[in-house]
Amino acid sequence: MKIGNIDLGVQPILLAPMEDVTDIGFRQLCKRFGVSMVYTEFVSAEALVRSIQASLNKLTISDAERPVGIQIYGRDVESMVEAAKIVEQAHPDVIDINFGCPVKKVAGKGAGAGMLRNIPLLLEITREVVKAVHTPVTVKTRLGWDENNLIITELAEQLQDCGIQALTIHGRTRSQMYTGNADWTLIGEVKNNPRIHIPIIGNGDITSPQEAKQAFERFGVDAIMVGRAAFGQPWIFKEMRDYLDGKPYDASLGINKKIDILKEQLHINVSRIDEYRGILHTRRHLAASPIFKGIPDFRQTRIAMLRASTVVELENILEACRKRLVDEL
Repeated sequence: MKIGNIDLGVQPILLAPMEDVTDIGFRQLCKRFGVSMVYTEFVSAEALVRSIQASLNKLTISDAERPVGIQIYGRDVESMVEAAKIVEQAHPDVIDINFGCPVKKVAGKGAGAGMLRNIPLLLEITREVVKAVHTPVTVKTRLGWDENNLIITELAEQLQDCGIQALTIHGRTRSQMYTGNADWTLIGEVKNNPRIHIPIIGNGDITSPQEAKQAFERFGVDAIMVGRAAFGQPWIFKEMRDYLDGKPYDASLGINKKIDILKEQLHINVSRIDEYRGILHTRRHLAASPIFKGIPDFRQTRIAMLRASTVVELENILEACRKRLVDEL
């Protein structure tokens, strides 16, 4: 599969852009475990235009993580065009437009999935951003605003006509937020539309290697995008890649190795920023990691993880978890 001239190989797996999750340290770890392409946290167009430093910092990318996309969101043509030009100066491989974020502080103000209620403006923004930059432009969106407005089949053609070079579809409406099950039926319809010639990337509820394979085989998508399932387990991309490629399960990825990886993520973030903020970036990953589900009464340990304020505290918690898990094997 290609986005512009970027060759992502056969059945590529992409890391979804996620606020406060897909920082550069996490992206580099996921890349090491075989993800085909990564995306930054989404960035406010208005904040970029106003030169807000925290938003400008999100544009930091490295060659080690390429190919990498930078995602922007906004609600007016002028700021989105200006933001896209600013982003292009960071030299990403792709500029992605977010028309899918459902959270109130974004969609409620007309940006993200809020654009699904103003299709003419959504299309105008897309056309103008495509015209303003030389970098390939892609879009991520949802099935529609709600179940009474499932517009994605028509919208996909309209976005393609605007000049985007790939489309990611999350299989939920905005009103669903992240509840219920993702509906891949309409994603499959878009992919099977003979008028669609750009790559279609499916997103939503891909949490295992088996589900990854089913998405490709059943719905024919060109790529899949994995989001929440990567929390606390960047190695999931290796497990999916190996399964798709017909390779046997890598037994070396046992409990000890996985805890070592989580500790490495902690140290990457602390060395990249500082102890306090590095811990903030990491502890939600640790608390969400599925490897700890086998620990009885894990709730109190999870709370301790989320309250930890030093590297030593977190490492002691992880080592205690390691001991409990290994003793149960």
